[in-house]
Amino acid sequence: MVGAGELVMTEASPASAAAARHKPYQDHVAGSGQTGDVDRAELGTFLRSRRERLRPEDVGLPSGSRRRTSGLRREEVAVLAHISTEYYVRLEQGRAPRPSGEVLAGIADALRLTDAESAHLHLLAGTAPSRTGLHRRDVRPSILTLLERLPQTAGFVVSAAFEVLAWNDLAAALMEDFGPLHLDDRNLARRAFLGTTRSDAGPYGVSDASEFRHHVVLRLRTTAARYPTDPVVTGLVRDLRTGSAAFARLWDRHDVQAPPTLRKTFHHPVVGPVTVDCDALALDERDQHLVLYSAVAGSHDGEALALLGVLGPQGVASAL
Repeated sequence: MVGAGELVMTEASPASAAAARHKPYQDHVAGSGQTGDVDRAELGTFLRSRRERLRPEDVGLPSGSRRRTSGLRREEVAVLAHISTEYYVRLEQGRAPRPSGEVLAGIADALRLTDAESAHLHLLAGTAPSRTGLHRRDVRPSILTLLERLPQTAGFVVSAAFEVLAWNDLAAALMEDFGPLHLDDRNLARRAFLGTTRSDAGPYGVSDASEFRHHVVLRLRTTAARYPTDPVVTGLVRDLRTGSAAFARLWDRHDVQAPPTLRKTFHHPVVGPVTVDCDALALDERDQHLVLYSAVAGSHDGEALALLGVLGPQGVASAL
């Protein structure tokens, strides 16, 4: 891995040096966005999961004492959405034609969907713009340059499939040096669910292992709907479902939204616990995120990050 000092002494620009370092993941480009096909099976399952979580009193209906099923009845949802019961039943069974935007809006209102859930509903129904082909792994050169110039901030870029695409030295010192790793081992979703046998242990000793796993599942569900023919995405979901009971359990809940993580603690083997502020900036045009970990300068955590910045990934490796 190239250090910051070496970057100053070479003729290559920060962007070209960073691009060379991250080349293994920079090989393909996705197609353009367009409205997609209806994923009838997934749409039906999602509707059923949202219906079963609601109680009659949540939508102003009497609960009664003779209910044999959990949640709302299908006919109740149909009445609230102003559509026929037969059509709604066929939607849940995956046998209905593509619903219109107006029908979906009525169903979203009847099921009390959040904005994120409503957007996911439209994506499954094929009425929202979706990506075609492969998810993007090529990082914008200006982002690569920015990573190298962040002062005392660990930064990295992840794809829609949770692959670490690019990183700076401080991220490598705080987490690990991603450069020598096999591409599958740079995938944070695989690390979170398949990299440990302990349910309370997270990658890199993070304090929010459970919350991070939940976040991974929610993001991957949107990714799977957005790139239904991408073999990397479908293969990742398949491997996680078969290899992790925890992932399969969370996946079957069909949730699509979680509160953001604002702070987390890394239990680092060299400098000890480091609590950082977390910021994830969406790079929408490539469906990627720039993740930043920082701490107040002069604080205990800020000093720990500064020390890791001095050590770099090679210094950390030597100290272990």
